[in-house]
Amino acid sequence: MTVPDAVRWPGREHRRLSEAVEYADVVLSAVSARLLSSPTPCRAWNLRMLLEHGDDSLAVLLEGLTAQRIAEPPAAAPPDPARSAADLVGAFRRRAAELLDASAQADSGCLVSVEGYPLPIDCLRTVGVLEIAVHAWDISQACGQRLPLPEDLAAYLLTQVGLLVPRLGREPLFSAPVQAPARSSSGERLIAYLGRPVRPA
Repeated sequence: MTVPDAVRWPGREHRRLSEAVEYADVVLSAVSARLLSSPTPCRAWNLRMLLEHGDDSLAVLLEGLTAQRIAEPPAAAPPDPARSAADLVGAFRRRAAELLDASAQADSGCLVSVEGYPLPIDCLRTVGVLEIAVHAWDISQACGQRLPLPEDLAAYLLTQVGLLVPRLGREPLFSAPVQAPARSSSGERLIAYLGRPVRPA
């Protein structure tokens, strides 16, 4: 097979996306029916709401990778109390697998139209890494598992998060940064920057 010179295969960003999905997969094993009403570090959200939001976010990322566009997202539907923990976890895992497959096939030279504005596809991949990794951390906290973010993954996200989530104009999606404890890990510094209190494991 001859590959056109202009095609650029997925590299670092795709690998980081894979690492975030692997971390989330481990975290999701702690989800159970009795925990769905548990509070999370995300303000005013319980675990059920966070899992449904995660599935919605993955769907938006998948649209960007497959269609090279992201339209204005529809209003979030209210949580469905009929969905079981197994259904919520299974849906998240299936969507994450679809996202990884789409990322592996997407040309890194492409641009994604986000509400009419062009965005490099590697930037969209990095948004996916941040979204999946941080919400997986939130899920782990809500389950009492408190699995830390992988150090290499968190260190990479620390180099990117200032561009993706600036200190100003970030509310209501993110709270203001909080102070990280002395000698914090990369994961703790990342979590603190995103306005989540760092709790000891």
